[in-house]
Amino acid sequence: MGNNFTGTGRLLVIAGIFLVVLGLLFLLGERIPGLGRLPGDIVIKREKFVFYFPLGTCLLLSLLLSLLLAIFSRR
Repeated sequence: MGNNFTGTGRLLVIAGIFLVVLGLLFLLGERIPGLGRLPGDIVIKREKFVFYFPLGTCLLLSLLLSLLLAIFSRR
């Protein structure tokens, strides 16, 4: 019985750390220079309409998160 709770506990701790890091990115995202204005980010400005899709930023964050997960998943 203890073995099952150990795995669940680790999963909850990892999920909590992930949520804290994600929250910090949202809070400090504007202060990180260049984030959100990378090459590949799509901005369409019209008279009363602005469409913004951060494609380059999404790719960069995906790459960084994949590298972090690959590093921390090796035991």
